[in-house]
Amino acid sequence: MRPRPRLSDIDLSVIISTLANYRGLERVLDGYDDQVGEGGKFEVIVALDRGDPEPARVEALLANRPYPARLVRGAIRGLSANRNAGWKVAAAPLVLFTDNDTIPSPRLVTEHLEWHRRWPEPEVAVLGHVRWAREVRVSAFMHWLDHGIQFDYPAIEGIEAGWGRFYGANVSVKRDLLVRLDGFDEERLPYLYEDLDFAYRASRLGLQVLYNRAAEIEHLREVDFEFWRRRSRRLAEVERVFVRLHPELRPYFHDLFSDAAGRAPARGRGRALIKRIPRSMPLLGPYVWRSADLYYRQAIAPAFLEAWGERAAAGEGAAPYELEPATDWPGS
Repeated sequence: MRPRPRLSDIDLSVIISTLANYRGLERVLDGYDDQVGEGGKFEVIVALDRGDPEPARVEALLANRPYPARLVRGAIRGLSANRNAGWKVAAAPLVLFTDNDTIPSPRLVTEHLEWHRRWPEPEVAVLGHVRWAREVRVSAFMHWLDHGIQFDYPAIEGIEAGWGRFYGANVSVKRDLLVRLDGFDEERLPYLYEDLDFAYRASRLGLQVLYNRAAEIEHLREVDFEFWRRRSRRLAEVERVFVRLHPELRPYFHDLFSDAAGRAPARGRGRALIKRIPRSMPLLGPYVWRSADLYYRQAIAPAFLEAWGERAAAGEGAAPYELEPATDWPGS
């Protein structure tokens, strides 16, 4: 076993948030065992949620790793608190945020570090790619999620991704920028929109998000429609909080689902074809994708809009939403 680097030599701190996904976390940590390249030295900080029932299992997973590995716990429940606990103890000037169900490619660390060396400006962040794991059966619905719902990589042209694609599943940022903004809003946005809220605040300081396709992780998770329908209710609640904090911004998902709900019912004939026919294919591509997109948006819209209305009726002074592991931790 090669000697571990000293913390004073660390170039990159990897922050992995986790809650009760021990098997997945083990595979993620194994992926960091196998990093290659001359990118630099790194450490792994596992940020454990306050609600995790078996912290001793997580501690055991960190033992005997070829890199420095530490465990911290968020001050309160939620992804934001976990990430804050992680970056605040990070030894490196660069911080990479990721999750407990995202397996790193062998060059993940090297790719993030090399890009930060090319763009050392304090406001530059590096967005890596997220793809479904090769062992996961990708349904048409999951394929649709990758086009502007869960992620939006196909819409990126060149390397400029924009602050709206600061995805906490695979993004690195200078620690100094986190310090300047005091990280994530763990009180008002404990889960969902926490990364976009940080990115929007950072954009006012000149944040530039650059997309490195080679910095890849594999998302080890199958997501079905019912999970996403339940999650859309939480998404509605959180988006209301987000636009209340930033009233100059449009509510992206509310606009998306409201538009779908106001249209004639879609048959969705194209949804079975979207994995094989790209949107860019002349004539057939736009037809197939319009059909599938409207079908899925209309299927999700009732749950989202109902929750949006309930939150509105409760008033802006309503108690913060409660975290629910079934919908708030897709990796658990």
